[in-house]
This record gives sequence, structure tokens and C-alpha cells, in this order.
Amino acid sequence: MVKTIFVVEDDRNVRYLIRQYLAKEGFNVETFSSVEELRERLNAGYPHMFILDIMLPGQDGLEFCKELRQESGVPVIFVSARGDETDRIIGLELGADDYLAKPFSPKELVARVRAIFRRVDGIEHTNELLAGNVRIVLDEHRVLVGAQEVTLTPKEYDLLQIFVKRPNRVYTRQELLDGIWGFDRGGDLRAVDDLVKRLRRKLGEAGATVRITTIWGVGYRLEP
Repeated sequence: MVKTIFVVEDDRNVRYLIRQYLAKEGFNVETFSSVEELRERLNAGYPHMFILDIMLPGQDGLEFCKELRQESGVPVIFVSARGDETDRIIGLELGADDYLAKPFSPKELVARVRAIFRRVDGIEHTNELLAGNVRIVLDEHRVLVGAQEVTLTPKEYDLLQIFVKRPNRVYTRQELLDGIWGFDRGGDLRAVDDLVKRLRRKLGEAGATVRITTIWGVGYRLEP
């Protein structure tokens, strides 16, 4: 799956530079000059990562990151001219995954983006994903609960992978729709609810020690 990255930066030249380097590496990149401009786009769904400047017109990047962490664990990298230790600490404590001070090397930014995706995806160095007594054997496309194999449809399998890769992370229904049916595909959010219901039932019947919890008004998360 092609990763989509939203870049929020008020400096046009920096926006262009980041976009060029990331697009060259195969990422889908959309750029915004302010948080206000970004919010209109978020109505259609979240990206796989945000790259945020701290000093933005209107709401700044720190405030946006704080709000974002109340509903989503999408990775965030801060890029800012404010490179002192205090700003780095504040950014990381608010939930950012990384922080780069300007001026920075675009190649270093790409390397950090890839490192975060490797950690988030969690599949480059293992053939299995585990959560509680649920085990996904990736190269065999099998799901086991204890010693019992559970038969899932392809979309149920994709949904379980998303949850198991990042347990306790809250996913919005739109994020799940984008991740399973495709980022640019419009769709009915009720399809996500139906899919979660079916997966929840199958895991429960098999005696899984994890549960998919509904976060009212937000989405779903897997609790080990």
C-alpha cells in the first residue's frame, strides 16, 4: 500500500522541497499551508503520517498535535526553526514521533520517515504478529487463537492486521475504511461497523483474550 503523508508547512519553498523528496521515494504527498486548510481535508480521512511545522499561522503545530493525540495515533514528525531542547521535549511529550530542526537534510527526513513506518508496520523483521493469544502468521495468511485456527474473510484479516500491529491505538471509522478499502475510495462507514462486528464475533467464539472496544464518537481499538 502506498503511504500517504500530509505536510503542513507555511514556507512554500520548504513545502515544495519536502514534497519533491518524499514523492521521489514513492510516497503520496499532500501539502497545506496551515492547520485550518488541513482540517478541511481531514473530513475525507487521515493520512499515514503528518509532517508538521510548529510555527504556523493560526493554530500552531503543537496545539494541533495535542488535539490529534486525543483521537488518533497517526505518526507525527515536527520540523521547526525552533530547535532548542525545550521545544524538542515539548513536541515529543505531546506525542510526536520525531523532531527535526531547520535547516535539515531532506535525505535525513526521508530516512526518518522510513524508520517510523518500519516501526509502525512491524512486519519487516518478523513473520508473526501477536496480541494476547491471537497470532497472525503472515506468510501463511493464517490466524490462530491459541491452537485453534480461525477462518477470516480477506477484509476481516486486513482489519485484524491493522489492530494487532498497534494494539490500544484508537482508529477512526474513516481511517479503517481508508486502510481496508483504499484511501481514495468513497464508502459507507457502516461497512466498517459490520466488519468489526463480524471480526469481534469470530474472535469471541474462538476464545480470544483480546477485545475490540468501541470508542463512542471516535472509532475502535484492540485491547490486549
